Order: sequence, then structure tokens, then C-alpha cells
Amino acid sequence: MSYDPFDHEFARGMHNRRTVLGDAWVDRSIANANTFTAEFQDMITRHAWNDIWGRPGLEHKTRRNIVLAITTALGCWEEFELHIRAALLANDDSRLTPDDIKEVLMQSAIYAGVPAANTAFSHAQKILREVGPQIGYALEPLSPACACHPGIGHEGRSASLPALHYSVRAAPGGKAPRHTVVLSHALGCDLSMWDELANLLAADCRVIAYDHRGHGSSDTLPGMASMADLADDAARLLRELDSGPVVWVGLSMGGMVGQELALRHPSLVRALVLANTTSSYPDAVRAVWEQRIATVREHGIEAIADAVMGRYFHDGFRAAHGAIVARFRERLVTTDAPGYIACCNAVGQVDTTARLGAIAAPTLVITGELDQGTPVAMAQQLAAGIAGARLEVLAGASHLSAIEQPKAFAGAVQRFLAAI
Repeated sequence: MSYDPFDHEFARGMHNRRTVLGDAWVDRSIANANTFTAEFQDMITRHAWNDIWGRPGLEHKTRRNIVLAITTALGCWEEFELHIRAALLANDDSRLTPDDIKEVLMQSAIYAGVPAANTAFSHAQKILREVGPQIGYALEPLSPACACHPGIGHEGRSASLPALHYSVRAAPGGKAPRHTVVLSHALGCDLSMWDELANLLAADCRVIAYDHRGHGSSDTLPGMASMADLADDAARLLRELDSGPVVWVGLSMGGMVGQELALRHPSLVRALVLANTTSSYPDAVRAVWEQRIATVREHGIEAIADAVMGRYFHDGFRAAHGAIVARFRERLVTTDAPGYIACCNAVGQVDTTARLGAIAAPTLVITGELDQGTPVAMAQQLAAGIAGARLEVLAGASHLSAIEQPKAFAGAVQRFLAAI
């Protein structure tokens, strides 16, 4: 066997070390090695940087996060600062943003303790002040009272009546949002049905979600509501929030409101995503809605809850995801009954079919192949009535397609946003 003089273990370790920490830092470390430290430098290059960082299975970005969490927990602040600086200045897809680092430290506050996280924030801020100009980041004053949970957003209630509960998620880092997106929920749900999609879209959009009147934490008005009432509610909210034209994403009742909003207040609508919805019902189905109103009025929402879950989720999903179904059932039965009845009336009486041609906004229609409440044929009719509308049918989805097939639904919305 021939002898290969090339030291692969050391070379691979040096490659990973330079990739993660940067040439300048590694060059200084190697240049400063001496008879006392050279063996240590050799050991960490081979074992830390080749044996560990060289293992496939975890991306460098994930490894960076792990190192920051562990050095925080152990109080290894010199090592912590080394990796913070390297992570912020990395020139590849392993770079961490200040927001990424903040999330690691927030997690560390729970699992490593608040004192450790507090110290970590101090060390991280020192590095951010140092490298901020290089990465385009500046630490700006912000009152803790103005901070919000990024997975929920700033919550509020509209000043005009009925008061509508809403949340606003801003794009991170103070960057200008690509779009303002409004998420409008289904009957018997609330704004929390959109949490997963809202957090995804908030990566580069301003995202508004709200509770319809009679739902969640929004007010209920006496009497029946019309779809025009619900659209006017939305228009009032958007004007209060100074939203400008929005991309409206509405599912079921939310999609019906979106149609009416685009017809009554076209200047507020930049584009539409109409999911699992319809522009009108035949007379036989209108009668079913009247019967639902009568049942809820006499026996309460509990009397229809199981039937509604059967329409919202297909059999396979209900069997595999009982906890999700239970959560939506609990939300349904705790909805204000008069508010639910009022919105049932608006849904049952929806009728925009003859006016669809007046919608000028770019439109994506989404439906589920298993949807019984608003079947594919209704989605096809809706798409055919709006000039240029595109139809996407999600496999394995029934009525609450955004919940049953969240990745497919989000993918359809993101592709649509990218094309606007």
C-alpha cells in the first residue's frame, strides 16, 4: 500500500472551521499557535471541526443554533461571542440573522434560565453594535410595551362598531412588506385558524387576521347580517389600519366576504384568494341554511357541532387528527350563538354570481377535491365568472383545506403572491 502524505482529516477540519468561523479568525488562531497550544489546535481541528461539524445530517445553520444555546447554558461567553460574530458575518446559507439569534436566546431563557439568557443578550448586543454596519442592522430604541409575540402579532380592536378583534404581524427586521395580506376565516372559526399561514407569510408581508362580527373576540350586533354587512365591516377595519390595497385570502365565509369586498370597495383589494367558497347556493341548499339557523336558535350550536365537523374535515383526517378536530369543535360550540346565526344568514343568502364579471382583481380560486360544502363544481363556476381567475384543486382536502393540507394550501398562496 502506498502512503498518502496528504492529511485529509486535518484538511477537512480546516475547511469546515474556515467555512463556519471565517478565514480571518482561523488565520489568527493558527498564526498564534505555539509549542504550548499547537496540539490543542490540531485536536479541535480534527475532532470538533472534522468529526463533528463534518458529519452530515444537520445543516450548519442548525449547528450554529445548537452551539449558541449550549454556550449560553454553560456561560462560555468567549466561545459564544466567537460564534455569534461568525454566524452574523457568514457569507452562505448558514448565516444567522439578528432575529434568528434572538429566537435562540428566547428559547434559552426557558431551558437555560433567564439570568443566562440576559447575559447572552448583553454579549450579543455588543457584537451587533460591532458588526451591525456590515450587515445593515442597527439597534433602535423600542419600548417593551410596544413589543409583541411574533407568532401572534399586535392585537387590537377596531374603534368603529361593531368592534372587530384583529392581529397584525409585521415583516421582521423592519423591512418593507412585499404585500399586505388579510386572512378571513370560515364560519364558526376565528383568526387563530390562520396562525400557521400567517406566520409563514409574515416573513416578507404585513399580515392582518381578524374575527368576523359574532365570532371570537369581536362584537355581536342584534339581528341578521348580510354579506354586504360583513364586507363593510372589513372595509372599516382596513381603513382604520390604513392598509392600502390588500391581498385578500378568505376561506368559506371569508371567501364570500372577499368577493363582496372586491365589488363594494374595489380600491381596497389588490388581489383575491377565494378558498372553499361559492358565489351562490341553489334554493335547496339555502333551505338547509335556514334549517341550521332554526336548529341553533332552538337547541344551541352543540346540536350541529358533529355534523359541521363532518363537513369541515373528511373521515380520514378526523380519524388521524382527532385533537385538531376537537379544537375546532370547541371553537365552534363556544362561538356566540346569536352571532353565529347572524352570519349563517349572510352565508346562506350569498349571491354574487351575476356580478362576478365586475371583479377586476387578480384571483386564485382554491378548492378541495373532497369538499362537500362547496364542491369543486362551485369553485369552477366561481373561477369561470371572474376574468383571468385561476383554479387550483387540492388533493386530500375537504372544506377546511388550509387545515387539512396546510403545505399545499400555503404553496398555492405563495405561488400566487409571487406572480402578482
